[in-house]
Amino acid sequence: MVNRMLLAIVAVFIAWSALDFIIHGVLLMPIYEATAELWRPMDEMNMPLMYAVTLVFTVCFVLIYVLLVERRSLSSGILYGTLFGLATGVSMGFGSYTYIPIPLTLAVGWFFGVLVELIVAGAITGTLLKTE
Repeated sequence: MVNRMLLAIVAVFIAWSALDFIIHGVLLMPIYEATAELWRPMDEMNMPLMYAVTLVFTVCFVLIYVLLVERRSLSSGILYGTLFGLATGVSMGFGSYTYIPIPLTLAVGWFFGVLVELIVAGAITGTLLKTE
């Protein structure tokens, strides 16, 4: 079980990193460029810290699933990822919109980006950690 859990952590981390690049580095990049005054320049961004945050979030995501979901399967992983994604996406997207002067399109992008990432993570986690 520990090996499958570590595999799930690595797989989710890689998936999130790839999806982050697609979502933020490609799809949302025009919005970031149009609001450049809100963000640190790329050379001031702390990439090691960003990856550390992603790793901690990944470990917590997988451990919560392992510790609290009794019947683990692809469908329970997708449900878990969807619920986690809705909660996190609303908080990150629309919660941030309430106090950061970002365009509504960016808030919507963050919401759907987080939702997609967490559904994918749930599918990976549910598949790799299914109850045998």
